[in-house]
Amino acid sequence: MREARARSAHRMLLAVAIVACVLGIASAPSAFAQDEGGTTGDDDQVLLTGELLVPVGGTVGTAVIFNGDATIDGTATESVVAFNGDVEITGTVGDDVVAFNGRVIVRSGAEVGGDIASRQDPQIEDGATVGGEIKGISGRFDLEGLGWVARYVWWFGYTVSTLILGLVLLLFLPGVDGPLADAFRRRMGASFGFGAAIFFLLPIAAVLLLVVVVAIPLGVFLLLALALLYTFGYVAGAHVLGRRLVKQPGSRYVAFLVGWLILRGIGLIPFLGGLVWVVASIAGLGALAIAARGSRSAPAPPSPAPPLPAAPLPEPPPAV
Repeated sequence: MREARARSAHRMLLAVAIVACVLGIASAPSAFAQDEGGTTGDDDQVLLTGELLVPVGGTVGTAVIFNGDATIDGTATESVVAFNGDVEITGTVGDDVVAFNGRVIVRSGAEVGGDIASRQDPQIEDGATVGGEIKGISGRFDLEGLGWVARYVWWFGYTVSTLILGLVLLLFLPGVDGPLADAFRRRMGASFGFGAAIFFLLPIAAVLLLVVVVAIPLGVFLLLALALLYTFGYVAGAHVLGRRLVKQPGSRYVAFLVGWLILRGIGLIPFLGGLVWVVASIAGLGALAIAARGSRSAPAPPSPAPPLPAAPLPEPPPAV
């Protein structure tokens, strides 16, 4: 009965966590818009792959597509960005148009209020209006004007990187699952304490090494390694969070994916995402340190005692 209640509570907690993750992802564009301008404007449209289409009469804020073409027949009040594809405009764009790996095509009668930047030569038809400059993508271009688009790009890249790193670690080091989760569960306070020491003291140590002339290379290497070390801690933090929701003997991959989805969903929200990244990295680094210490200090299992010699068989009675 108690186990059934515990499983029901875990399922409820997992459902709440997933809903929170989805709500975080859904609310992130509006949160970015408020962070940049103070008020929320038109809805922004972000597409990973496919075709981004703003139909005639339709209005969006910023339009972003990572893989595919963008067609603006309606109105985009802010920027339009395509990372791997062309951008065709027959309507109106209020700010810049960028095609990192493609061409910008502005049809006759279309209007672009800002600059046009593309890797390939843009095609501007007669009768089209461009309010800014026309430049190549290799030229100087102010990414700050793209607002939260740059944040989405960083979030997407870091999300894919942490997913790959976590799955590779669980694939090649399957034995880390149990000790890591157990270390955080048994010594949660120590995990945050050790993790905070590693997180904050290592950069200070690296700077101090830079002061000593003969140790400058070591300080530089330590500074360069901090990003990877913090990412390892973040991935470990995602796993211990997932293990709090998906108990053993549940799949270690499912546990990691649950924690990873929650953290990456929160990571879309300005300020809160950065704060949660720091906390997760600290918790993961501390759990890794405690698990590593536990594996070194764990006593070796006692060797089994040798079997006792078999008792001699009684001699048969002499024949009469």
